[in-house]
Amino acid sequence: MKYKIIRTDKADEQLREIIFYIAEDSGSIDIALNYLDKIEAAINNLEDFPMSGNVPRYSILRKQGYRVLIVERHLIFYKVDDDKRLVIIYAIVDGRREYRNLI
Repeated sequence: MKYKIIRTDKADEQLREIIFYIAEDSGSIDIALNYLDKIEAAINNLEDFPMSGNVPRYSILRKQGYRVLIVERHLIFYKVDDDKRLVIIYAIVDGRREYRNLI
């Protein structure tokens, strides 16, 4: 049975900002939409493989139960609730930034 994917409002807003930035920076909506497809595919893969993300390097995030997916230069932070068969996406951030306080 597949896990259900839920995104927080914060994660949705971060994803929107990333895609808008890519579209503006590249001058191409197609490039931005292709990148959106990559992120969405990685997130949707969690339906079948919820533990496929890595354990974060910061101990505070590990202790809180986060896992992280890497899509090019972006990090997708999420938690898995096995009892409810849920994957909750909490944040989507640029891995080049200090992200501990962004989650």
